[in-house]
Amino acid sequence: MNEVLTASDASSSARSYASSISPVNVPLFSALLACAIAQFLKLFTTWYKEKRWDSKRMLSSGGMPSSHSATVTSLIMAIYLQEGAGGSVFAIAVVLACVVMYDATGVRLHAGRQAELLNQIVCELPPEHPVANVRPLRDSLGHTPLQVLAGAVLGCVVPFLLRSST
Repeated sequence: MNEVLTASDASSSARSYASSISPVNVPLFSALLACAIAQFLKLFTTWYKEKRWDSKRMLSSGGMPSSHSATVTSLIMAIYLQEGAGGSVFAIAVVLACVVMYDATGVRLHAGRQAELLNQIVCELPPEHPVANVRPLRDSLGHTPLQVLAGAVLGCVVPFLLRSST
């Protein structure tokens, strides 16, 4: 009854021990990574469009690509790759993504456009008016459909890159 421990037994045992010590939630990691990449890319898209570096764009909403869309589509794809499309978790992720992307191109985009108009009206007020010196509203809130699409494409790519690197 002597058992022999082979190298493959030892390595599989070590792998299972390591995964129990530091479990990685791949969908969560994928979503956060896609968000970070999208926010980082905003530096370059801002430079391309405005010919200036603006590090504040990394922490702001709006712009190209949509980090919100990248986040939710990356979550969808990672769940799909890990569990398939038949589960309730996948369905929840799809509904969440639809709400987020609709909000980005609808409500938030139009709120940003209204902020632009309000800022313009305030600038045209005489200096003695009570709201003439109010700080301008943020007008970069939402996304155009192209920005949402770019974020969604980025979000679809990230889980595949993570999967191929493992």
